Amino acid sequence: MVNLVQEKNSNFQRDNYMLNNMLKKEDLINAGSHYGHPASKWHPNYKQFIVGKKNGIHIIDVEATINYLDVALKEILNVVKSGGNVLFVGTKAQARDAVVDSADNCGMFYIVERWLGGTLTNFSTIKKSIKRLKLLEKETSTIYNNLTKKEKNQLYREKFKLADLHRGIKDMRHLPAALFVVDAKHEKISIAEAKCLGIPTFGLVDSNTDPLVLDYPIPANDDSIKTIKLLLLFISNSIKDSLNINKEDSVDSSSGSDQNAETDKEKIELSDAENK
Repeated sequence: MVNLVQEKNSNFQRDNYMLNNMLKKEDLINAGSHYGHPASKWHPNYKQFIVGKKNGIHIIDVEATINYLDVALKEILNVVKSGGNVLFVGTKAQARDAVVDSADNCGMFYIVERWLGGTLTNFSTIKKSIKRLKLLEKETSTIYNNLTKKEKNQLYREKFKLADLHRGIKDMRHLPAALFVVDAKHEKISIAEAKCLGIPTFGLVDSNTDPLVLDYPIPANDDSIKTIKLLLLFISNSIKDSLNINKEDSVDSSSGSDQNAETDKEKIELSDAENK
């Protein structure tokens, strides 16, 4: 009975969170998420997300943005609830700060420097590179012993280079369970690698990109810093709150099982006393 009540409460918390925290049309419009690319650069498969044209610029359906965001977010939260990690990727200038802030906010991994070919498909090599970085970061490491000043400077340069490349995935021990990209056209290599490994792909898709390249596309302006920040912050906060709810549920369930164990123990002791 206790477990049923706890399950109902946790479901209510999740449903209530989703209900009260969905983005509104006004938020997206104020951030400029409805502005697409010039009509001459559109992708034919994007037609379903276009509601009009203004001054030669395609206008993206904000209602579709909300609906597809809802679908994508639910799937991301399912991945996170099952213990999986999300890798956020945004290597273009407009996306870097938002990607770092959002990934840090929800405790996920990120890549904002250039995508290294084989980051996913050849992850064992990437792990060796990260291991090398951690070795170089130890000032007491024996690798620095008996070296000239020039040789030490070469190692320092190597360390700084690796630190920039791997700073968002330094602690990623396993392949991510999901990939989220800002600008599917710009991050096509990372998407291709994820597809090869069967990793579900999510991301922002503008009118110049084929939305079918992603498993869960979110139609929106992927060049607007405000739009990127708004959507990524919303997603990261949702992940963060979902993880917190899961922690509370696990604590409640463990306390509930302890209470059940104590009740069973009392019943046994009572039964023994009656038999005596």
